[in-house]
Amino acid sequence: MAFTLPALPYAYDALEPIIDAATMEIHHSRHHKAYVDNLNKALEGNEAADASIESLMANISKHSPAVRNNGGGHYNHSMFWQILMPSGKSEGPSAQLAEAINNTFGSLDALKEKIAAAGATRFGSGWAWLCVDANKALCVCSTPNQDNPLMDIAECPGTPILGIDVWEHAYYLKYQNKRPDYLTAIWNVINWEQVSKNYASAL
Repeated sequence: MAFTLPALPYAYDALEPIIDAATMEIHHSRHHKAYVDNLNKALEGNEAADASIESLMANISKHSPAVRNNGGGHYNHSMFWQILMPSGKSEGPSAQLAEAINNTFGSLDALKEKIAAAGATRFGSGWAWLCVDANKALCVCSTPNQDNPLMDIAECPGTPILGIDVWEHAYYLKYQNKRPDYLTAIWNVINWEQVSKNYASAL
């Protein structure tokens, strides 16, 4: 069963002015679509062709670099679109997630600073993540390229509940080389309701 490009839950211009419409359209309809198309090609004739994307990630060491790169790209972006929403629409983390954030990081602002640091210091392309680790605790890390913490080769294994894309194609049209500005602004369009659901599921 071939993977398909998921539709966005909002219009390309819905995240303006934080993320511009041109970036969203290119990012979704070209970059993500390419990951889906190339993943399907890489899995042709593969016994794992019918596996879920989560299963592929969990066993990625058994697969080719093409499956790793494009499968990661598909999984990561599918989550990314869901944890974004128009500015001012989110009510913030659930009580359960807020308590965990405060207990782990001290405050929501401290968490934002930690994720911003993870994203800003990622050399080249990659992702910054908020995850639930094997002990059900929150943790922050970053991964290179299209890797993610679900992969069995991850240096920071866990279940991602929020991921921020720090590839240049995610922000360059608006922010140019100012990645820290993008990492600050993106909190205005985080869908905390979805992140909270991800957290509850990960537990």
